Amino acid sequence: MHTPGSRSWRAGLVPTGRPGAHEVRPAALVVVAVAAGALGALGGVALRALVGLLTQVFTGSADPSAHGVGVGLSHPAVPWLGAGVLVAAPVLGGLLQGPVVHRWAPVSARGLGVPEVMLAVARDGGRVPPRVAAVKAYAASVCLGSGGSVGVVGPTVQIGAVLASGAGQLLRLPDHRLRAVVAAGAAAGITGAFDAPLAGALFAVELVLLEISGGALAVLALAVATAVGVGHLLGTGGPLLALPPHTVAGGPALAAVGVLGVAAGATGALFTRFLYATADVCDRLWRGPEWLRPAVGGLLLGGLLLWWPQLYGVGYGAVADALAGRFVLVTLLALVALKILATSLTLGVGGSGGVFAPALFVGAMLGGACGQVVTTVWPASGTDAAAFTVIGMAAVLAGTVRAPATAVAFVVEALAVPELLAALLVAVLLAAVTSRLLCADTVYTRKLTRRGVALHR
Repeated sequence: MHTPGSRSWRAGLVPTGRPGAHEVRPAALVVVAVAAGALGALGGVALRALVGLLTQVFTGSADPSAHGVGVGLSHPAVPWLGAGVLVAAPVLGGLLQGPVVHRWAPVSARGLGVPEVMLAVARDGGRVPPRVAAVKAYAASVCLGSGGSVGVVGPTVQIGAVLASGAGQLLRLPDHRLRAVVAAGAAAGITGAFDAPLAGALFAVELVLLEISGGALAVLALAVATAVGVGHLLGTGGPLLALPPHTVAGGPALAAVGVLGVAAGATGALFTRFLYATADVCDRLWRGPEWLRPAVGGLLLGGLLLWWPQLYGVGYGAVADALAGRFVLVTLLALVALKILATSLTLGVGGSGGVFAPALFVGAMLGGACGQVVTTVWPASGTDAAAFTVIGMAAVLAGTVRAPATAVAFVVEALAVPELLAALLVAVLLAAVTSRLLCADTVYTRKLTRRGVALHR
């Protein structure tokens, strides 16, 4: 005897001929897609909020990356420590993060997060252990809140995918439906956290789904639409950074955009290679217990943050400074190299986080440098340097993750700059092609290739 609720679910499930797996009728599939969208969005919104809270707890500041060297940074609980809190925070974060990750999810909760989702969809039919979501949320929020120079998108994707996978496994969905639901959860995480539905959907299509079907796209669309509603209900609507309209005027300026695209693609390829080379060096040099590794690495990271607080966490404050033209050319170029180093170190010592925000940061600094050169050499062009800062963000992101449509959509939606769409397309296309010529793998697939896993779309 079934309860009315269980009868309604049974009515939506059709046996597939395989034990324990059921096909889903359209009405039930709608419910599953909506659930995946809601869960993914809630996970993404919660993670961003938790990172913000822990950043305040660790440093006494909402965004240390907006501070100059030691300027105005003092934790109210330990005022005598002054800017030294930038060293203490990553060490303490490493001590809090390392033992939990090492005990509960040493592989899945460390690192970028997205490769694990890609692997689960390609090899495991979309099945991900449910506890990964909890450990990943904890590890990523502590790592980012304590200064880890990584991003929130990768963990958001993984958490959304894990939650959606858990719901799908609970309903015993067949593999092809479960894969679609997992991709939808990943897209919903980005959508809910950043109010970027198109970017979320394109991310799932370009990076997560290996096969595209009408059913998968329908699940994706429903989940993303649900995530938009959940995100707005929780107050996550609006651009990531408020920007005035920008322009790229004239043929020479567009040619400079092309040069920036090529440089961004080369930077993205360099970023990928350097990140994994740093991880190899850390593996060779470390001889202590794995649970202690993030804390010792945090001491090295803290030394960087003490002199360059702009590298703290996601670094949106520093990006805003770059957009406002507050950095000179030498500082911009230094921050390109230092952010790549800080992100590689954070992940190499066992930290948890993504590369979206670091790629956007690097791109902002590279684009800002290009913009300063263009406006200095050709002041009458009518092009503002901040436009190149925005274009650089999308171009380096495309060169790093090799998802050009996602890069354009994310920057247009998150920064509300539709007027730069044409220039963004030029830069992103050149960046993706250049990156592909210099490095066969993306920053995500390289992790899988090193495990002997090759993904085929």
